[in-house]
Amino acid sequence: MTNPTSSIQIHKVLVVEDEPIIRYATVDALEEAGFDVLEAGNADEAFALLAGNAVDAVFTDVNMPGSTDGLGLSDRIRAISPTTRVIVTSGHVRLGRFDLASGVSFIPKPYTYEALIGMLRTPLHH
Repeated sequence: MTNPTSSIQIHKVLVVEDEPIIRYATVDALEEAGFDVLEAGNADEAFALLAGNAVDAVFTDVNMPGSTDGLGLSDRIRAISPTTRVIVTSGHVRLGRFDLASGVSFIPKPYTYEALIGMLRTPLHH
């Protein structure tokens, strides 16, 4: 085994998406794939959930209402829990690995659930 954080199995995922239809569909797809899923409509709700729940991964949209966007949420999660896998998505901006903190991945909208599930099941290489 190489880096212990890169081989963590992901079981519990927090989905942060302000569009209810997209959020519900993503939660359903992840639950069908066997993940335990929490959901939040913005970063503020996500912070409240994270205070009381340990999650293995966070999947967040970049553009959201509230006190911070998905990138701010991502940075804060990486600061307080470096082993938590973070995947960000957006239909408005394209982000490369140099735009993101270490350990954060990007998937553009529209994404397929298969691609997202594949990212959650694939160990992260630092």
